[in-house]
Amino acid sequence: MPYYRCVGEVPAKRHTQLRDVEGRLLREELMGEEGFSSDSSLLYHRGVPSAIVASEVWVLPDQTRAPNHPLKPRHLRLHDLETGPDAVTDRRLVLGNADVRIGYVVTGGTDAGPSPYYRNAIGDECVFVEAGSGSVETVFGVLDYRAGDYVVIPRATTHRWVPAEPSRLYAIEANSHVGPPRRYLSQHGQLLEHAPYCERDLHGPHSLAELVERQTGEVDVEVLVKHRIGTGVVGTAMTYATHPFDVVGWDGCLYPYTFNLDDYMPITGKVHQPPPVHQVFEGRNFVVCNFLPRKVDYHELAIPVPYYHSNVDSDEVMFYVAGDYEARKGSGIGLGSISLHPGGYAHGPQPDAIEASLGAESFDESAVMVDTFAPLELGEGGLAVEDPAYAWTWAGRRA
Repeated sequence: MPYYRCVGEVPAKRHTQLRDVEGRLLREELMGEEGFSSDSSLLYHRGVPSAIVASEVWVLPDQTRAPNHPLKPRHLRLHDLETGPDAVTDRRLVLGNADVRIGYVVTGGTDAGPSPYYRNAIGDECVFVEAGSGSVETVFGVLDYRAGDYVVIPRATTHRWVPAEPSRLYAIEANSHVGPPRRYLSQHGQLLEHAPYCERDLHGPHSLAELVERQTGEVDVEVLVKHRIGTGVVGTAMTYATHPFDVVGWDGCLYPYTFNLDDYMPITGKVHQPPPVHQVFEGRNFVVCNFLPRKVDYHELAIPVPYYHSNVDSDEVMFYVAGDYEARKGSGIGLGSISLHPGGYAHGPQPDAIEASLGAESFDESAVMVDTFAPLELGEGGLAVEDPAYAWTWAGRRA
């Protein structure tokens, strides 16, 4: 995170005593990245944050992946994917590689209840809320979410999802940290004037005291932990002697937050702008971009839709979430679709879309793109909803 926050009660100096009203010493926990050499926060617990009383295997949903072989572009219809109602345990793997995994789930509403307590010990999660609303309760406090939000949750943050209504969640799970593009940050971490968003657009946790009081006295609380063994993703269910949400205060620059598409200011130009101008986040070996409603190119001979391009170094994943995506007309793609255009393959607009776009002054489209710098493989969820005709549509064929 690029700026400091302080929530609840903390002592005047770091690593000094803080006691509650009854004189009991609170336990300090440092959550820090990159071995004490990057962003961190200090949390003050009523209980002992390392006190576990049980550790058992948590069997994850199917994590197997199939190579994109023979190589071809893919179309996956996520709205056809059936999932269970839980935001954590019912995610289905759509695409993945050694750096990032993309999953999808449609949660229940208040009748389904909250998810289990959970933390990802592999990397940060960046969950895009396609539809729905609710909250995410965390050790740092409560995050409210709504449609169009990215919910960014740092690695090893214990949390649970509490949907207020059925929610469509597009989960980008990194094997690294996720944050703003470095080119938009000053040497001290402030978002710069040419960045398409600023700190005012990032919304951190609230209601810490209320969350802590609700958990007072709870013991033997199970937390599902996702972690790695070798190159594989596995799960463990850890049971804690006291409730993880016993933090009475914290401060620092590492915490979960939300950012909404409405607060992103698209960068436009006289001719078509390349995808990096749409970037919103980056992780190790992948980036996240969003393509939003905007005025388009104003050169008198401009072609507003993208030119054909070869992703020499990356696979491109586009998730279509709203509007009418001009470049894909006639391909079968609609809302809730994913297109996967792999490295080594030239792709671009459907042929008829080029002429149709001439003279356009604006596009009404919203899509979230993930570009990876290693090949993506298909998860069982992606294979279950593939449109097998998509690869041949540029040639005018649907079969």
